[in-house]
Amino acid sequence: MTTSAHAAHLAQLNVATLRHPLDDPRMAPFVDMLDPVNSAADGAPGFVWRLVEEGTADATGLRPAGDDVIVNLTVWQTREALWDFTYRSGHLEAMRRRREWFERHVEAHLVLWWVPAGHLPTVGEALERLAHLRAHGPSPRAFTFASSHSAAEAARYLPAAAPPARAEQGARSARPMGAGA
Repeated sequence: MTTSAHAAHLAQLNVATLRHPLDDPRMAPFVDMLDPVNSAADGAPGFVWRLVEEGTADATGLRPAGDDVIVNLTVWQTREALWDFTYRSGHLEAMRRRREWFERHVEAHLVLWWVPAGHLPTVGEALERLAHLRAHGPSPRAFTFASSHSAAEAARYLPAAAPPARAEQGARSARPMGAGA
């Protein structure tokens, strides 16, 4: 986890429904992008943490939202850092090709929310924020890039800061705790 002077960090969850199993040859281009894109995220300015399944380099084996749904859960120092990685890096190629690999969602598939610096959101917390966004629309508690809210606006929704710990049983951080960027 990257240390930061920011009092709050931006958590991000996105879910994607697979068109085919990950071992299907039609998914090979996506699978081949995982390591380079995840490595780019790990080294990106403002990156703090990402969910990784224990014993692997990514979270594609975790299926808390359904057997055919993969999750991506990350924490960033700022909204701008996440935006820059998402839309101004090699990640953009994966975004451009997403329809080859994932079903189109009819409801929100991405949610952003602020967390105290040092807090690692659990998958359960992330899925609850996504459910809140789907049920109530954007608010300081759960929002999107298009309906962004500041950390100050979200302050009353911040979970209490806890000592750094594993985000979920069977999951680990992509970086050792306390690692610098």
